[in-house]
Amino acid sequence: MNDQIRTKEVRLVGPAGEQVGIVSIDKALQLAADVDLDLVEVAPTARPPVCKLMDYGKYKYESAQKARASRRNQQQTVIKEMKLRPKIDKHDYETKKGHIVRFLTAGDKVKITIMFRGREQSRPELGRRLLDKLAEELADLAIIESAAKQDGRNMIMVVAPIRPKGEIAKGGGRKGGRGEAEQAEPAEAPAEAPTETPAETPEA
Repeated sequence: MNDQIRTKEVRLVGPAGEQVGIVSIDKALQLAADVDLDLVEVAPTARPPVCKLMDYGKYKYESAQKARASRRNQQQTVIKEMKLRPKIDKHDYETKKGHIVRFLTAGDKVKITIMFRGREQSRPELGRRLLDKLAEELADLAIIESAAKQDGRNMIMVVAPIRPKGEIAKGGGRKGGRGEAEQAEPAEAPAEAPTETPAETPEA
């Protein structure tokens, strides 16, 4: 930057991105001083190096702001975890599937872990079958981001919501329930009895 640039000439870019052309380093520094900006080397490996006129302090501040915003956005993507056993009973399965549905509805990814113990480790197909069943029942809410794979004593699958936060709840029509017993379809309301219009009384 500025006097630290060690080259005889540079390809100069103006503050608005306009191409000034190849100029001597002395002229580039003078132009920077004339507009009260810094001469910053942006492509040192080019021949000649590319330099730009800019407010370097403002540039560093804006870059730091963008980096912080990017980190905040990354933190908003949460990965929840749900652990199941390969021989889970129906009630526990429905309950845990309900939690997964809520996580997906909230816009979070879910890491589903099948935990094998003892002799169960020799039956990995049980875990894969369970994960396949879950994936099928969650098909309208989630996509498989990471397919089922063995990881030591566990088998892991990661699913991500299809739609952004808030949209799934509005969409309705989920296939797979919330973990509680499936709610029966609401019965159609009985048709209202036709209302008889009283005959008009003839005027006297």
